[in-house]
Amino acid sequence: MLTHLIHRPIAVSMCVLALAVLGILSIRYIPVSLMPDIDIPQITVHASYPGASVRQVENNVTSILRGQLSQVSGLKDIGSESRMDAATVTLTFEPGADMDLLFIEVGEKIDRAMTWLPKDMERPKVVKASAMDIPAFYLDVSLKDSTATDMRFMQLSSFVRSVLRKRIEQLPQTAMVDISGMAGMEIVLVPRPDRMEALGLQPADIEQAIKARNITLSSLSIVDGIYRYNIHFDAALLTVDDIKDIILPHEGRLLHLGELCDVEQRMLTGGGIVRHDGRRAVTMAVVKQSEARMEDLQASMDALLAELRAGHPDLSFDLTRDQTRLLTYSMDNLQTNLLLGAALACIVLFVFMRSVRLPLLVIITIPLSLILTILSFYILGISLNVISLSGLILGVGMIVDNSIIVIDNIRQRMCYEPLDKAVVMGAREVFQPMLSSVLTTCSVFVPLVFLSGTAGELFYDQAMAVSIALFASLLVAVTVIPVYFRLFYKRLMTDASKEPELFMSSYSSVLGFTLRHSRWVLGGFALCLVCAVFLFESLSKERLPDVPHEDTMMSIDWNLGISEQENDRRLADLLIHADSTLRTSTTMVGAQTFLLAHTPEITASEAMAYLRYDTEEGRLQAQRSIENYLQQHYPRATVTFTPVGSLLDMVFGDENSRLSIHLQNANGGRPTVAQARAFTDSLRAAFPDVTIQPVASDLTIEYRALMERMAVHGVTYDNLLSALREQTGRRQVFSINDGAEIVPVIIGDRAKDRDQVMASSLTSPDGVRIPLHLLVATAEGEDFKRLYAASDGDYYPVDVDCDDATVRHIMTWAKSFAEHSVDGKNGTDGVSVTFFGDYFSSRKLVQELFIVLTVALALLYFILAAQFESLVQPLIILSEMVVDVAVVLLVLWLAGESLNIMSMIGLVVMSGIIINDSILKVDTINRLRRSGTPTLAAIVRAGHRRLRPIIMTSLTTILAILPLLSRADMGSALQYPLSLTLIVGMTVGTLVSLFFVPLVYKIIYK
Repeated sequence: MLTHLIHRPIAVSMCVLALAVLGILSIRYIPVSLMPDIDIPQITVHASYPGASVRQVENNVTSILRGQLSQVSGLKDIGSESRMDAATVTLTFEPGADMDLLFIEVGEKIDRAMTWLPKDMERPKVVKASAMDIPAFYLDVSLKDSTATDMRFMQLSSFVRSVLRKRIEQLPQTAMVDISGMAGMEIVLVPRPDRMEALGLQPADIEQAIKARNITLSSLSIVDGIYRYNIHFDAALLTVDDIKDIILPHEGRLLHLGELCDVEQRMLTGGGIVRHDGRRAVTMAVVKQSEARMEDLQASMDALLAELRAGHPDLSFDLTRDQTRLLTYSMDNLQTNLLLGAALACIVLFVFMRSVRLPLLVIITIPLSLILTILSFYILGISLNVISLSGLILGVGMIVDNSIIVIDNIRQRMCYEPLDKAVVMGAREVFQPMLSSVLTTCSVFVPLVFLSGTAGELFYDQAMAVSIALFASLLVAVTVIPVYFRLFYKRLMTDASKEPELFMSSYSSVLGFTLRHSRWVLGGFALCLVCAVFLFESLSKERLPDVPHEDTMMSIDWNLGISEQENDRRLADLLIHADSTLRTSTTMVGAQTFLLAHTPEITASEAMAYLRYDTEEGRLQAQRSIENYLQQHYPRATVTFTPVGSLLDMVFGDENSRLSIHLQNANGGRPTVAQARAFTDSLRAAFPDVTIQPVASDLTIEYRALMERMAVHGVTYDNLLSALREQTGRRQVFSINDGAEIVPVIIGDRAKDRDQVMASSLTSPDGVRIPLHLLVATAEGEDFKRLYAASDGDYYPVDVDCDDATVRHIMTWAKSFAEHSVDGKNGTDGVSVTFFGDYFSSRKLVQELFIVLTVALALLYFILAAQFESLVQPLIILSEMVVDVAVVLLVLWLAGESLNIMSMIGLVVMSGIIINDSILKVDTINRLRRSGTPTLAAIVRAGHRRLRPIIMTSLTTILAILPLLSRADMGSALQYPLSLTLIVGMTVGTLVSLFFVPLVYKIIYK
């Protein structure tokens, strides 16, 4: 077929142009996303039970939900977390499970559980996790006037809820907007004690009057002759004036509630607080549609924000936590690599072939191969995302390899054959080894798909990107390049292919030295094998590499039952005493109202803050300042800093601490607070250099009704409960629903402290005022702030962050402590320990990647054995892997890097790339031997013939990846271990292919 194609350059050009047009057109329609649209095998159930203690939530809500949801089919693990007012149950399933059906099944289980749940509790919310739920960015809306009143902020909240949210969700690229920090509104009726007592009225009379007035009758139908009229009675209460005008008949008088109570509308207390740079704000997490393009969302948001800023000059609109930075980096990096790869390939070709026109053929290869790849993406439904772009970036350096090999082989044959025959035979001769090289490179990505968890599904896009790009480059190299080579170079001088004598003589000298000193070389090979095993065990294992960043997410637990207002005040003081290099901040205090699970849930005494600094050094200094400030002023408080980082952090990041010790009592249940505190205190004393957080507990106050005294005064439980609710500001009569928000109507003043509550009184049925402290006894206690449970029972987690060696020492100590506690030797009742954490998950991931590497090597062996029809020659080629891996591990150790998902993927990818040169070398040796050339002469001649293409292909790949070593931004820093692995592996692999592989071939076949 190629014989006919080279004589029809116009037909080939038209086909290329048609494919290019289709590919360019598909770029306009292919989705551009942050991550592939995959379902994360996890469902989260959020339950809200306001006013309940942590024990009430655990006993009355969480345990019931956990029992019902543990029956869901395909469940891998279940965990729950109970806290004051709310609970969360997390269900984890096996990867590949049908999450839509499981979502329905979970909803059915919750419907069944509603029978046993408290009657006044809302139905729990079910959230199905997805990689596309990760917000593209956050929008903070605040008033520029920091002295604005509560009423102004309530108006801002209403504007965000009714207008801004809908405007953003109306954008075609927006899937949803998740909001937190809005201020609610409440109507409070504060009875006037003097008038109420003078008239002999009780708060219950006011409540009864409101309920009697707040009715909505169904419409009536009245017939008048031939007409029918619908009559509607509307007596619903909607405004403050409606409530003031309610009439209360009393002893022949008609009293208005406005005469008996002070009715006022004010900001609802007890909710979460959000601030941006110190100003009260509403924060919105913007989630993108899966099929939309990221740049379209950014453009639409920029246009909308420009319009909003012009129309609302008193409001501030600030974008924070922009997760599109990694995607922007990947797109820019791809463009840079395209230009740099083309330029470097042209320079390499010009240096080695000394021709100005030859680089033009390589320039054709890169864009044409990528256009074909993008067209394949569109056909297969693959989006442009961080994962698929990383595959394209890896493929850019390898795209030109096939074209270089074809061009070099054609030029070599032109020395002794006519142009047409040289073009056809030159491309045909190297097609089989190039196909084998492409298959071996692609085969190493296949096992990545079988990684456990979400990682396997994510790397499908990367595997497809590399595979399609390489096959497209192979297709271009064997069909398009020969046609244009013949067209452009009919008069090309054939002596241009001669090698510089100094270059060839240097190679011959080193090759001869290697062949003569085989024992020394084989001894070095054995040493590399030993070093590889030792270094693999010595290197620390992590999920992701450390990425320098200027921002961080701070989490604080004050370990005291403080209010949201006190929490907000403390956090503001903390940021003032932090570092002056703080560029921007978004603080969240108390329970937030986000629906999705992108932000951890916190209680009233906890806070989170997104902090962004000018430099990484400023961030580190600020973290130290914050820790010192808390130790001096709030020693009970605990603080943790986690990277905001990238999308890969959210998907692959450390969900737990380095080591999480699950503490249980001797019976496998939850330990007491005293047991947990004794364990943590002993652990802190044994490891003073390790930060051990104190036990997260809360002081509790338990009210016990004195039944005999209540019976004496004729006071019922309802009377007592109503009085307590009135004093604590929780006696809600009804709610006003205007369609946009629900406004509660409450009898009573703002919440009082416990002394004021106990000092208040209620009126008995006999009209006697009885102080509450005579009817109620109080008792103080202590309980965990959060109650945890998993499939293996209740537990308390003790989280530790330290290096791997210390982790092993702590586990040994904890086991010894548990054994002694059972014997009673350490003064603690029996406890048991179980270990979890990133220390184990990182090792599991690295072990899986090591298995992937082993499977990839097996696939490489099968492909090579099929190509060479030999069981020995694949071992010759794969033997270079030992040297390459050993040197790569040594460089990682010297550079202070860890074995993580990026460096291990680099090893896997490297194993498929570095043997390509050896495949060409061995294939050429075999051809020469079959033609009658002696083995040693064939080795030397093959080395001379393949020297130039081996060096050129290696240089183009290495130089294309070289810019990734800059670590100038988050993306390059994240890919630094992968790039370092590939560059070192390619460099060493080239030397091994040139000198070590011929030696092994000589030893076996001589």
